[in-house]
Amino acid sequence: MLSRRALCAAVLVSLGAFASPAFAAELPDLGGRTVTVVSENTYPPLQFIDPSTGEAIGWEYDAVAEIAKRLNLDIEYTTTSWDAMIQAIHDGQYDMAMNGITIRDDRKAMVDFSEPYMHSEMLMLARGDEDRFDDAESFAAFEDGLIGSQPGTTPFYTAVYEVLDGDEQNPRIKLYETIGAAIQALRIGDVDLALTDSTAANGYVKVSNGALKLIGEPLGAEDFGFIFPPGSDLVAPFNAAISDMAADGTLDALNQKWFVDYAMGQ
Repeated sequence: MLSRRALCAAVLVSLGAFASPAFAAELPDLGGRTVTVVSENTYPPLQFIDPSTGEAIGWEYDAVAEIAKRLNLDIEYTTTSWDAMIQAIHDGQYDMAMNGITIRDDRKAMVDFSEPYMHSEMLMLARGDEDRFDDAESFAAFEDGLIGSQPGTTPFYTAVYEVLDGDEQNPRIKLYETIGAAIQALRIGDVDLALTDSTAANGYVKVSNGALKLIGEPLGAEDFGFIFPPGSDLVAPFNAAISDMAADGTLDALNQKWFVDYAMGQ
């Protein structure tokens, strides 16, 4: 996922951009097949619960809805925890998962990934009035500093190996069930730092009214993909639709909508 500034520069089409018939005609028709999609709904702006309506919304919901339209699919959504998600997909409990899932080799041993639909950088969040540290090095030297993180995620491993000492049991890392809970812990002072990708980080800062800020430099990059049970026949059609949407500007339009124009809680 691109940073907010990069996204603004990258958007070359209007929000009204959708697939042309020439693109859509090349995609397979899956005949109204029902596909069960699971997410956690805790990862704004990719997928989350709108605080004003209680509705599940986000970039990934819009993207999957567009993919379903192009491939003639009927999508049924459900939720599960992140801890259970990859195993559940591996076991075939669901047809696909969308959760801002980083494409990694260890996960490829469990599930099949789509082609990347988004590229992101890992960013550090601190409270807006934080003056004891301003980057990863100074935080590591601040021995009383605590990091809030969700176990088993890319932010967790980045915190362990790029901010701290490589010890996954380091007591300076406090674990939370969701990234949202870790961010809330940061806001109220239970921890001093949280890591997330630029997708969520810029959104959290934007709606915090100065309570949160970004510090330091990005700590690496990652690609996001949808995941499927091993050998799923949905991977190729989804890849074709993602490529189609990149070519006709739809992905850029979704970036504009969710990373530039959307304001949570407004």
